Amino acid sequence: MKEYSFFNRDLSWLSFNERVLMEAENEHVPLLERIRFLSIYSSNLDEFYRVRMPVLMAIDNFDDNTGLNNNYYKAQFLINQQQQRFGHLLANQILPALKAKNIHWLYNETIPELITDQTARIFFNEVLAYIRLFSVAKDENGFFAENNKLYQAVILSDAAGTERLQLITIPSDDLPRLYAVSKDDQQYVVFLDDIIRDNLHYLFPAEKIIGVFNIKITRNAELNIKEEIDDLDEDITIALEKELKKRDLGIATRFLCQPGIPLRYLYKIIYALNLENSAVVEGGYYHNMKDLSNFPLQEPELNYPKWPALPNLLLKKDETLFDQIQKKDLMIHVPYQNYDPVLRFFNEAANDSFVEEIYVTLYRVADNSRIVNALMTAAKNGKKVSVMVELKARFDEANNIKWASRMKASGVKIIYSNKELKVHAKVALVKRKIRDQVQYLGLLATGNLNESTARFYTDHILLTANQVMLAELEQLFGFLRKKKKKPLLEDAINFEHLLVAQFNLQQKFIELIDWEITNARKGLPAGIIIKMNNLEERVLITKLYEASNAGVQVQLIVRSVCCLIPGVKGQSENIKIKRIVDRYLEHGRIFLFHNNGSKDVFMGSADWMNRNIYGRIEVCFPIYDQELKIRLIEILNLQLEDTVQAVELNEELQNNYCAGEVNIRSQEAIYGFLKGITTQATESNTT
Repeated sequence: MKEYSFFNRDLSWLSFNERVLMEAENEHVPLLERIRFLSIYSSNLDEFYRVRMPVLMAIDNFDDNTGLNNNYYKAQFLINQQQQRFGHLLANQILPALKAKNIHWLYNETIPELITDQTARIFFNEVLAYIRLFSVAKDENGFFAENNKLYQAVILSDAAGTERLQLITIPSDDLPRLYAVSKDDQQYVVFLDDIIRDNLHYLFPAEKIIGVFNIKITRNAELNIKEEIDDLDEDITIALEKELKKRDLGIATRFLCQPGIPLRYLYKIIYALNLENSAVVEGGYYHNMKDLSNFPLQEPELNYPKWPALPNLLLKKDETLFDQIQKKDLMIHVPYQNYDPVLRFFNEAANDSFVEEIYVTLYRVADNSRIVNALMTAAKNGKKVSVMVELKARFDEANNIKWASRMKASGVKIIYSNKELKVHAKVALVKRKIRDQVQYLGLLATGNLNESTARFYTDHILLTANQVMLAELEQLFGFLRKKKKKPLLEDAINFEHLLVAQFNLQQKFIELIDWEITNARKGLPAGIIIKMNNLEERVLITKLYEASNAGVQVQLIVRSVCCLIPGVKGQSENIKIKRIVDRYLEHGRIFLFHNNGSKDVFMGSADWMNRNIYGRIEVCFPIYDQELKIRLIEILNLQLEDTVQAVELNEELQNNYCAGEVNIRSQEAIYGFLKGITTQATESNTT
């Protein structure tokens, strides 16, 4: 069997985060949006240290013979390079550009005397109530540096010259991280950190301040639900809540410090906080730069121009959404189009007199979810409502527990997945009964049922009354109610339309690729276009390599992790990979197979990652409506033609901007394309 090569997933992920940093460096991006991309880069890196760095560190500790341990050091090298670019960009481009706009962002600067009266008032009136002081020494117990919390390490000296270490909390969870202050027509932006630093003399009036250093500790975020926990809902919930309380107490993976700390003070801090085994990273003067997402000045001309969400539901006065779905499949493309039809789908289900049952999977829920409120209303209205809540959606566990408890109290039947099998599918099923006839209405999506993320994640939602396909969806919900680790023989479901991970998804995709290989070898047209967030699973990647070697043209749009190496002779000469980073987060998963001109198109929740293929319930689904299929293909083509926001990934894992005779920015082009469809539909409706 031919040996193939693959990118390391973690190095590939860092390559994606570099692409985010490139957008912050892009002078064509509005200034405040560039600052937002710095925030996204910083947030991504924090998650990398919490989720992936523990894995790399573990490999480094026990696997000395495979060479995999080198990836830990490669990752550190890439991160250091990117951090230097981050600092250079901030100092040499962002700050001067703000000054040119009469905005003075005080970055590692002393607060000017002319505004210290204002910053002092902020300190005493707002900040002081949240300040906590910790005297730290190795032999003292009771202090634990929390995960990703900001601290100032203050070195103090008393009259006798005895030094001690004091830690001060920077309460950025409770207060704005950045404050806007104006004086004499000049705008200033000041860090909360510096407002505290400038008033330390009040906190330590009898001691000399030797040094003040901003620090942060990042800890392992992995949860550990023990095998012996029963699969009772109450047991899993209690166990998860206990683990969530311990999440911020995990092993320290990174000690982030500002540059220039004298070594004797650096070691004093490391020793006092038990950080000897964590990676010591010299970052910028300030940490948690994800807080830049709330930059306190919002000048419209420094942001992207508005793209109002397009209307996509043209109903007559007495017509319902359910009426329209029965006539024809509908598709919503968020955030280009508004989310109203999704909300209306659940609102109508809650109050439609013919609806008897509602089934939904929830993975990440909005903080104030109108969808969940509709489900609770449905239950109170006597509908049988069953909701599969995924408690193990990373960093959303607490929010999901909260909503599950509220739904349960409202009469909703809550189903939790087995602790070893996540449910990542994005589907809903409404079951109506009209004159003894059962009628299904369904919602199948590429993204979460979350009206908050729908404002900036590009996703696609299908509303359908395809009875055969939705009957299969009902069977899937029947399996989910059993809460099994894996489908057994007695759980076999003959899915002919849906592609469901743990049942037929991987095999179906292999068959579709094999069919393209067969056509290519016959000299027939053959091609594959796939858009997804992550591509890691080696069985499917190997099948794409085989397709390339057979002459199939494979075009991939992969936003983040990509372990497939393109452009390698004898392996992937016919494979090209693009990444698109723009104002919206690319999130939709679309799969197109040429099929000798017939063009099979699927959408769904599944990336091609090990976790999606082997450890989750995922649902992908075919697009049968010819009009919707043509629309999706046009969207894919616009993205493949992108010469502004797309980069091409090469065999060295480098992001290279795409060149073209015509500038095409795919997100802008897609918005224009959908706007044209809306205009045509409106004109047709009025005539």
